[in-house]
Amino acid sequence: MRLWSLHPKYLDRKGLVALWREGLLAQAVLKGVTRGYRNHPQLQRFRAQPSPVFAIATYLHAVHVEAAERGYRFDAGRIAPGGTAPLIAVPQGQIEFEWRHLVAKLEARAPAWRAALGAPHPPAPHPLFRAIPGEIADWERP
Repeated sequence: MRLWSLHPKYLDRKGLVALWREGLLAQAVLKGVTRGYRNHPQLQRFRAQPSPVFAIATYLHAVHVEAAERGYRFDAGRIAPGGTAPLIAVPQGQIEFEWRHLVAKLEARAPAWRAALGAPHPPAPHPLFRAIPGEIADWERP
């Protein structure tokens, strides 16, 4: 499971679809309706929120917005109803780590997409996150 801290605008088609599916899985885990992935480390930052389900729903909403802007038809009805979660802090080192990871993936599977991205510095975080100074997050498994 990879719930990117990066803005979904950087993901190619395959990456965006995978993020949607993995986000929906994470939502099911946080709602307690599935048994798999319950202890996945990337869920720690959502579980630490006052409302983990609102947090993942807010995350998924931003993924849905990106997909809609590209003309994809992700079913917004699958996003849990509720409020909007407050921003979650993510260390800048985590964003940079994920950027390097994404670049390597894109160079292999979507080199044209990778080339079109250029080299944003710093890469923008997902709209649910705000970058703060720091290294790679404790929950990351490099």
